[in-house]
Amino acid sequence: MGKTKVLITNNQKDVKIPVGMRLLIRRSCNAVLDNEKFTDDAEVSVTFVNNDEIRRLNNEYRNIDKVTDVLSFPLGENGVYDFNNETGAYMLGDIVISIQTALKQAKLYGHSLEREIGFLTVHSMLHLLGYDHEQGGVEARNMRETEEQILDNLGISRQSSYITE
Repeated sequence: MGKTKVLITNNQKDVKIPVGMRLLIRRSCNAVLDNEKFTDDAEVSVTFVNNDEIRRLNNEYRNIDKVTDVLSFPLGENGVYDFNNETGAYMLGDIVISIQTALKQAKLYGHSLEREIGFLTVHSMLHLLGYDHEQGGVEARNMRETEEQILDNLGISRQSSYITE
């Protein structure tokens, strides 16, 4: 597997990003690339935002005026990615996560924030690599099974990440 540069930026002040979250994101990105047999050097950008910002982005780029948990902005299509001549890496794209919504969903689904951020990162990385679930059917099922397999490999599967309070 090639080297993966994951640039992580926190553009919100509403929720403190827990210790270890950046490492989890890097591990999640690498796990997806490993699972998908992506052997070249790669670059990915992950940004934390608040609900107002993700709503604005969702409206601007998808014409959906509502809050969402994560947005993916691929820089490639059909397995062909932009190439950074300076670094020798393929630029896969940008992931934008609403940490407020991630926290809310973790509580709603009864699992850890770690599981939620891991899931959102894996989900978005698969979008960057061309997976799509929007039409449902076999593609959606394939994407969901791939997500769970990768999360299981990371040790944050559905079974192991419930809150035990």
